[in-house]
Amino acid sequence: MSSWKIQICPRPALVLAIASIAAAGMQVAYADEAKPDVAAQPAASAKTTACDPYKDYSCLDSYLGTGVWERMSNYYSLEYGQAGAPADPKAPPSRRDDFPAAAQSTPPMPFTEWPYGGTPSLGVSTPSSADSPLMVGLANTSFGKWMAENNIQTYGWIDVGGNLSTSKVHGGNAPAAYDYNPNAFDLNQIVEYFERVPDMVQKDHNDWGFRLSAIYGSDYRYTTSYGLGSYQLLNKNEANGWDLPMLYVDWYTPFVGQGLNIRVGRYISVPDIEAQLAPNNYMYSHSMTYTFDNYTNEGIIASLQANKNWTLQAGVTIGTEATFNHEWQTTNNVNPNLLYPNSTFKVDPGAKPSGTFCARYNADDGKTSFNACVDGINDGEWGYNNLQWKGITFYHTFDEHWHLSAEYYQESQSNVPNLNNAYVQSNLVATGKGTPFSPNIMPFNAPSMAYCSGNTTTTNAANLTCTSTSNGFTAYLNYSPDALNNFSLRPEIYKDNQGQRTGAPTTYHNLAVGWQHWLSPQIELRPEIAYYHSGIPNFNGNSNYGIPADKKTETIISGDIIYHW
Repeated sequence: MSSWKIQICPRPALVLAIASIAAAGMQVAYADEAKPDVAAQPAASAKTTACDPYKDYSCLDSYLGTGVWERMSNYYSLEYGQAGAPADPKAPPSRRDDFPAAAQSTPPMPFTEWPYGGTPSLGVSTPSSADSPLMVGLANTSFGKWMAENNIQTYGWIDVGGNLSTSKVHGGNAPAAYDYNPNAFDLNQIVEYFERVPDMVQKDHNDWGFRLSAIYGSDYRYTTSYGLGSYQLLNKNEANGWDLPMLYVDWYTPFVGQGLNIRVGRYISVPDIEAQLAPNNYMYSHSMTYTFDNYTNEGIIASLQANKNWTLQAGVTIGTEATFNHEWQTTNNVNPNLLYPNSTFKVDPGAKPSGTFCARYNADDGKTSFNACVDGINDGEWGYNNLQWKGITFYHTFDEHWHLSAEYYQESQSNVPNLNNAYVQSNLVATGKGTPFSPNIMPFNAPSMAYCSGNTTTTNAANLTCTSTSNGFTAYLNYSPDALNNFSLRPEIYKDNQGQRTGAPTTYHNLAVGWQHWLSPQIELRPEIAYYHSGIPNFNGNSNYGIPADKKTETIISGDIIYHW
């Protein structure tokens, strides 16, 4: 895994230690096969050594035992070395017969359906389908039985990682992400979900769902929405923090098209081939394309399965990483200037009604999918993260061992202050005041300004502002030799034309190789090595503390372990 060795053995002591941490935790992968309805099994007093639930599902409950910790421990032991849970032969269908086949299996992939956000996968999502040792442990309790009767689950994971890097400065791995500090161990994520998933396979009744999620760890800096616990990142630059990345309700009807889901609340942005939540991503690290992307939205989105091949989505949000209260909130401007001449300005000029529109195609055989989206669309005013996202994702399975995921996008913001302009330098930068994101208001991790001249034919140093753009392309070429292993090759080109996203107007190249090894459906190891190159020095620095970057290249050996409950 880099320079350390980790040995995992699913014993009761380890299970108890992990479960004691689980006061806050998040998502478990979904497998192709049906999951055991453990709560429906008759209780038994002890594990019987002759029982093998993978051969005889009816003996599962006797194998597990009766107590919460006993059942959890035995379930970890049962699944160790397996590629999935024992299949219940009486389980209801997990997808509609006329829908394309599942794209992948998990393990070893982080998903079974080609991913798209804003809704559970239409036509193939069923209640209580997360393979959760915690739910198995609770099944014989009154609380667990109440949850099972109401199709509610709670489950999560802990993700711990570390890296060895050629960079040395605190925070100096950036603009590479998810191992922000070089040569360090991280508590990346402790995550917990409390959810109900609508039954989207059936066609005879409306259904509903919800998700409440919580995250704690160093990865909070990549989910933070301005106005929701953001003081941790923007005022204190805390190493670890909390966030609530998903707080939503779903309403589903099968009577419109092939199914319509309406989601209201805070949810993960719709496009992308990567994800903030560790079990949903191929590798430990993320591409720069994803790092400087839209992460979360607050609002409403409708997802329509028009037919078995086409999914259409449309939504209205308050922007990207923005909260509704910032739509009307203002703050004092202690330094009126040509760009912000009034005595007040909006706390976040990017918090405003915005549109999301997507069209997704999935082939009849389920092997090929593409999704074209625009996200966070408004006038593009420079905001905390008011990104005007336009892009496409693509997936294709070559055979049972190889598949490809790829993504391209362009992002932009308008009226970004020009760092090459003398007035901006003397009246905004030098004073540290005069914009909604100046250090007197936002001491840490504020959105960058832009280097406008020299990058387009329409801007120069005389302009106070310009439109900043960035272009990202990344792909994952995956080879899976068996059901517990996958190898990923990630090439990337990221072009930050005016430096607004990364702080430097340059082009980055990234090449990374990762191995995902599953000890069981609940324990995953992900070692990797990544090489980054920047056209101008932009590694081994920290803008929060005025430390200039001095490296054009960076190599990071890293890895993590994900342990589910």
